[in-house]
Amino acid sequence: MEDVVVIGAGIVGLATARALLRARPGLSVTVLDKADDVATAQTGHNSGVIHAGIYYAPGSLKARLCRAGEAATKAFCEEHDIPYAVPGKLVVATDELEVERLRALGERAAQNGIELEPVDGARLRELEPHVNGLEALLSPATGVVDFRQVARALAAGIVAAGGRVVTRAEVRAIAEEASAVRVESDTGALRARALVACAGLQADRVARLGGLDVDFRIVPFRGEYYQLPATKADLVSHLIYPVPDPDLPFLGVHLSPTIDGRITVGPNAVLGLSREGYPRGAVRLRDVASYASFPGIWRFGRANLRTGLAELRDSAFRSGYLRRVQKYAPSLTVEDLLPYPAGIRAQAITRDGRSVEDFLLRSAARQIHVCNAPSPAATSAIPIGEMVGREVLKVLGP
Repeated sequence: MEDVVVIGAGIVGLATARALLRARPGLSVTVLDKADDVATAQTGHNSGVIHAGIYYAPGSLKARLCRAGEAATKAFCEEHDIPYAVPGKLVVATDELEVERLRALGERAAQNGIELEPVDGARLRELEPHVNGLEALLSPATGVVDFRQVARALAAGIVAAGGRVVTRAEVRAIAEEASAVRVESDTGALRARALVACAGLQADRVARLGGLDVDFRIVPFRGEYYQLPATKADLVSHLIYPVPDPDLPFLGVHLSPTIDGRITVGPNAVLGLSREGYPRGAVRLRDVASYASFPGIWRFGRANLRTGLAELRDSAFRSGYLRRVQKYAPSLTVEDLLPYPAGIRAQAITRDGRSVEDFLLRSAARQIHVCNAPSPAATSAIPIGEMVGREVLKVLGP
């Protein structure tokens, strides 16, 4: 019998397995994933930003774990010779309403203990000659990395510590018993003293397999990106973000220098028609039916109808997408928006139509499920794993 089975070989699941093996060497830990490799879903399709934690409600898990994760991610990269860079981020206000929101954001960041530098218009032009704005906030600690490399290094460390990472092992059934949890997957059945599920886009389904009362639904939001041509790879030296709308769960379309020398533009946030269908036009009727039959998505849609329609329009027409970027980068043209792979964000929506803003964990006697882990989960993965690991060790006992 295994000590722990972890479902999901994304960065959070791998970080949890690592934390368990570091806290208690000699544990038998097996990570299961249905894909052919680790980090194939959200971890492998995000923007690669090491967030500093400036956006999140004081006292929230996101605020606490992102701040810890920013330092932990950089330390892990240095330990494992993974390239990363720290260009810093500028959050840019382009009108008076955004200036007001920017200053409120600065106050929130100060409550979280995040280092920020106010930047006036003249200083902004010095830092970024191709960016227009009235004011900005500079986050000097914001970095970039390829989180797939981080995930692969985590997986290698798990194996080196005696754990297993098993791919092509989709979980089909979970049964909790008095002293163990039985997990049936494509590679056979396992019994474990404890189960951790970090299933991302399938989190609600896996939680239901485990017999948990699931009062939310995972809704996929497709994040579409573009990249700039090589001739404009030096357009900006910092990450350039708009001021987020405090009523929305997304940060807006931004410019991001990547660790491999490109600049990406995005993402937007369009209701997805497939939880894991990354190509444009991908549809899976089971996934659509999953949220279409859930009252919370209709309440969420009514509350965000105008925004949702704008996202659909700008997804269909590059000119609309471009206008959002031209607010702060007016020199860009439609021809500058070149194809780039999309991402899909797993967002938990409650029955009353609210998007779950913080990380969400649910548990049974021998199970812990990470049910909502959108951005900044990649940055926060190592401390999330340590937090979940502590809970698992309580289940295992001394």
